[in-house]
Amino acid sequence: MNRHRPTAAALSRALSRAFSASASAAEPSSASASSFPQKLVTRSNFEAALAELRRHVRAADFVAVDLEMSGVTSAPWRESLGFDRSDVLYLKVKHSAEKFAVIQFGVCPFRWDSSKQTFVAYPHNFYIFPRQELPTIDRSSYEFIWQTGSIDFLARYQFDFNACIREGISYLSRRQEDEALRRLNSGDEDESSATCYNSKDAGDIPLVAMADILFSERMKNRLSEWHDWLLQPRNREFQFQGSSNDSKQKFQTLFFMMWPAVNLIGFTSHQLRLIQLVVRKNFKDLTYVHVKGDNVFSQHLVVYTDSKDDRDLLIKEVNNEHRKRAEKKIQAAVGFRHVVDLLSSERKLIVGHNCFLDIAHVYNKFIGPLPSTAEEFVSSVSKYFPHIIDTKILLNTHQVLRQRMKKSKTSLSSAFTLLCPHISLSFAALESYVKVEVEVDDLRSSSWNSGAKHDAGYDAFMTGCIFAQACGYIGIDFKLHSPSESLAENEKLQKHINLLYLSWTNADIIDLTNGNKVTASVEYSQKKRYSNVVFENVVLIWGFPSELKARHIRECFSKTFGVTSVTFVYQMDPTAVFVQFSKTKLVSDFLSLMETLEKNNDPISVLHPLSELLKGGNTRAATYETYKQICGTPISKVLFADQAEAFGAKRKTDFVESSKTAMDTQEDKNPVSENSVFVDLLSAPWGEKAAQAASNYAGKTKPGMIDNLENDSFHGCLSGDEILNSVYAAEETQLVRTS
Repeated sequence: MNRHRPTAAALSRALSRAFSASASAAEPSSASASSFPQKLVTRSNFEAALAELRRHVRAADFVAVDLEMSGVTSAPWRESLGFDRSDVLYLKVKHSAEKFAVIQFGVCPFRWDSSKQTFVAYPHNFYIFPRQELPTIDRSSYEFIWQTGSIDFLARYQFDFNACIREGISYLSRRQEDEALRRLNSGDEDESSATCYNSKDAGDIPLVAMADILFSERMKNRLSEWHDWLLQPRNREFQFQGSSNDSKQKFQTLFFMMWPAVNLIGFTSHQLRLIQLVVRKNFKDLTYVHVKGDNVFSQHLVVYTDSKDDRDLLIKEVNNEHRKRAEKKIQAAVGFRHVVDLLSSERKLIVGHNCFLDIAHVYNKFIGPLPSTAEEFVSSVSKYFPHIIDTKILLNTHQVLRQRMKKSKTSLSSAFTLLCPHISLSFAALESYVKVEVEVDDLRSSSWNSGAKHDAGYDAFMTGCIFAQACGYIGIDFKLHSPSESLAENEKLQKHINLLYLSWTNADIIDLTNGNKVTASVEYSQKKRYSNVVFENVVLIWGFPSELKARHIRECFSKTFGVTSVTFVYQMDPTAVFVQFSKTKLVSDFLSLMETLEKNNDPISVLHPLSELLKGGNTRAATYETYKQICGTPISKVLFADQAEAFGAKRKTDFVESSKTAMDTQEDKNPVSENSVFVDLLSAPWGEKAAQAASNYAGKTKPGMIDNLENDSFHGCLSGDEILNSVYAAEETQLVRTS
């Protein structure tokens, strides 16, 4: 993933590569360029493919899924970091799912064929695109971020951007569908509605311009002629020949449903409003009707009714017809969500690889807005998908599979190569391997070329193969498997079902059944860099001078509070760091001291070790809870200092009182005043030196001398190399979440 701010040039290069890669791609078919047999699905063949998929899902033993997105993180600090608490991890996943789009969705049902002792896979690769099909839906729902690095990455793997954008299947979430139906039922309709206008509808349009007056009079005469002609005995063809000064403007007589009507052709929207006014004012047995159908086809008619009951019947029929048309349009707009509804209704075992972000995307795009907390999310998602298993967790936590992996990487491609070499390398399967065949469009195959990595359909296929082989290794004998048995209820899988990693790079595991955080095995949990974070002892600092690094910041604290006062300093980006103190009390001490130093401008304050950190007047500090609040905002800034500023954390004093209160409730101690903190700190090693320096130089220093005084007084007190314990979040990481 590109870890830096995208530039216009970088975006241009990425787009150029993306569309040049997809420009020569063929139309969607049943096979990809790599000849891996899979069903490629776009708008043109979606209905037929959905009907076929229903049959395969209902007969499946499990269904593997995989998603490709337009990006993962909008900023380096939005990455899953080693010190992130579980509630913060969820907020970062939530932000990613809300800001980025799903552009490809792989669905691969697997069915055990007892007659041939093999699994049959049915890989489907759906291109989807968040196209707005209903004008009543909030447009912001269709806005998303496309990460430059993601475009470039997908282009390298021949992702077909043309198929995605031009032919991608659109969708409505359940919440959006409910909202569209609510608006329809409440009469809060848009211009696509069919509407009858009568004397009780909209008010008059004031006729001020002479052109409007003349036009209205002419329309009144023409409608009178048509009305009189309509009521005359007809011994001739049923067609009124109206006259007009404009040859493009026509009155076309026809039947609307079962009523005689005149179709108004070639008039402007303003002229049509004037005609509507003429009808309301002058003709009790004429009704103005506007019908807007599909493909922007619109009809404006004046309809004759011979009584009030007849007119009421017309209005009822028009509204009923409109409702049917609108409901049909809403159902058509549901689009790809029919696939998600199918997976939910069939209650099959869903198999993913490192799939918490995938599930969050599925919920956000096809169900509704993500809940604000992880606990609410897992409670809700389990109602729709009661059985989910993550192959990455299975490989990392099951003892037999850990031994089989031999400490190899558990990324999707690595696990597939190691566990399923007979499939990935296409050689004859040994007795211990689970056999898999692929069927597409009723054509079944047992040999094929490897598919393209990061193709959602092929990735879903690999995920399913890994799961099938893993089941064999842990003692599930498919030869004894009955179609009536559910893999989700198999006792050998019970300890692993509904356990998901809470982020794409962290070892924290959450149980979807109850929302509890699960402790990973000791062997695996050691991979987490910061496993002993005490969040009450953590303070967030941002906006400090750009030349300061984690080492310099730690030195400032060591000089102030002592060498052992700081456990670690973590620089999340060039503008912000996390500092964990060894004691909770030091958090409130630091925040109070920081406020005092900024208020005072005496020589002692200027010579204080923390003055280097506060230089420039833009430094801000807060507790971990403020960091959580900032992570929960929808704002997307690349640098954390900009994010905090946009969030509204403009003054560190906004947090000092709340921080001191929080610290006081966690420890049984008396509140420490600002002055007492400042005086107590004078007893620190730097205090005597600072006081002496202040005494010697107070009153005779000149502008520009303070930096020299500070350097002379404190330079070399501590070795930064000896105390450095910092990690830079800006290090390059892989784009793929399956690592």
